[in-house]
Amino acid sequence: MITYVYVDGFNLYYGAVKGTPYKWLNILSLCQRLLPKNNIVKIKYFTALVTARPGDPDQPNRQQIYLRALRTIPNLEIIYGHFLEHPVNMPLVNSLSGKTKYAHVMKTEEKGSDVNIAAHMINDGYKGLYQVAVLLTNDSDLVEPIKIVRSDLKLAVGVLNPHHNTPSYELRKYATFVKPIRKGVLAASQFPTTLTDATGSFHKPPTW
Repeated sequence: MITYVYVDGFNLYYGAVKGTPYKWLNILSLCQRLLPKNNIVKIKYFTALVTARPGDPDQPNRQQIYLRALRTIPNLEIIYGHFLEHPVNMPLVNSLSGKTKYAHVMKTEEKGSDVNIAAHMINDGYKGLYQVAVLLTNDSDLVEPIKIVRSDLKLAVGVLNPHHNTPSYELRKYATFVKPIRKGVLAASQFPTTLTDATGSFHKPPTW
């Protein structure tokens, strides 16, 4: 079955690889292990560029190195959203009853990826580019495009779930199939420590 995979990069990161030794993840290898009977002809990876933070000034560099690694996958395309940052007052959890205290914090939101995923999946489906669409996410905001592709286009939509301990009920309800992403397949789907592209060799970030 001709298959397109749509990867929610931040959902994957926070659901499956943050705080693990598996951040150097080869998305194609992961998908091939979880979908051994599918012909994966295209992977679309949706993300946004991070900015340096006081506690982690090297984060943008590590992200760029990882995106460079992803670009060594011939059938992978990276589509960018963006971040919005704005100061807000947030209530503290441990405030006493009737005496709510607030903290002035900088709120960061990743914008665009869910809309981009939905637009690409529906557009590609209407063009007849795939027989199966696979979403790598646990974001229930993507239920509506799943329903459209399944009901209007009569195409299968699967989900590879990075939050396997807390899977979305809505995604399980409307997807054709759902498969969890567990530590074993993450460990088996890592890039080699050293990779080579058109500009030369590069390495997995040493702090990962």
